[in-house]
Amino acid sequence: MSLRDTILKEHSKANCLKIVNWVGDDQKKFNELLRLFLADENICVVQRASWPLSYAVEAHPSFIRSHFSKLLKNLRKPGLQDAVKRNTLRMLQYTDVPERLHGELMNDCFAYIESVTEKPAIKAFALTILYNLSLQYPDIRPELKTIIEDRWDYESAAFRSRARKILKAIAS
Repeated sequence: MSLRDTILKEHSKANCLKIVNWVGDDQKKFNELLRLFLADENICVVQRASWPLSYAVEAHPSFIRSHFSKLLKNLRKPGLQDAVKRNTLRMLQYTDVPERLHGELMNDCFAYIESVTEKPAIKAFALTILYNLSLQYPDIRPELKTIIEDRWDYESAAFRSRARKILKAIAS
């Protein structure tokens, strides 16, 4: 059975972990999964590939090293599915994004947390990425704090939980 067929077989945590285990510590297998995530025309394949892809990056952050530009370009596609955005941001929170892409990534993440239509998990991962980048760029902290405070009353419990931790870390 091909990787694509395995992805399409079912959408479950068990199948996700089966794919992650198949990738293991093999860069070539990871690249095959990434290729399906970025290029397959079937929206179901793309969405389902995003979940194990994020787990594989969590386990092996170096796997994504040469693919950051493609990931950020993909993140800006119009009409991108929430699952793809969520899992892309999830994997980016575990990695050291090249410095040349920091500005783009910060702009994207600020746009996500300011949006009234983005889903809570997307915003939560964007908050974490912004906090991680604020360790290197403390000048973004006031803007991050202001946006969190402005959005506080309108956001989900997930947003407020993540934001509370970030505000506490920024204040210390």
